[in-house]
Amino acid sequence: MAVWNYGNDINTDMLFPGKYTYTCSTAEEIKPHLLEDLDPDFAGAVQAGDIIFAGSNFGCGSSREQPALGLKAVGIKAIVARGFSRIFFRASTNQGLLLIECPEAVDAYKEGDEVTIDAAGGTITVAGTVYRFPKLPEEMMAIMKAGGLLEFTREKLKNRK
Repeated sequence: MAVWNYGNDINTDMLFPGKYTYTCSTAEEIKPHLLEDLDPDFAGAVQAGDIIFAGSNFGCGSSREQPALGLKAVGIKAIVARGFSRIFFRASTNQGLLLIECPEAVDAYKEGDEVTIDAAGGTITVAGTVYRFPKLPEEMMAIMKAGGLLEFTREKLKNRK
């Protein structure tokens, strides 16, 4: 597991360049272009289970599903940030991509630190120090477990029958 560390105001064009908006729509088409203008090594090196740490206003910019879809598709376990844009937060929830606001953990992280996340327990451990964040509501955890809002809704409807 690797931790990718970025700063403030990482916008959706940095996460997935807008020039591909109308030519890439599937996860497989999106993945090679993730963060290509911010971190050209990311798409080729990211692995399932990796974590992203970032500053404030992560995901600001235009309202597009591709950044969240792509990050989920490459297996990002979670994005831990000082804060998220409202639109990116919603798009990520729709995709089942775990977002955690924990400024203290972001400030504490140094390159090479070991990081573990207990989303259900509301903790992040960075280099042996435990940081708490508000536990996600049960329904939000169910959406994450299902793999996104669409899958969650399908399961809920299936269980009604």
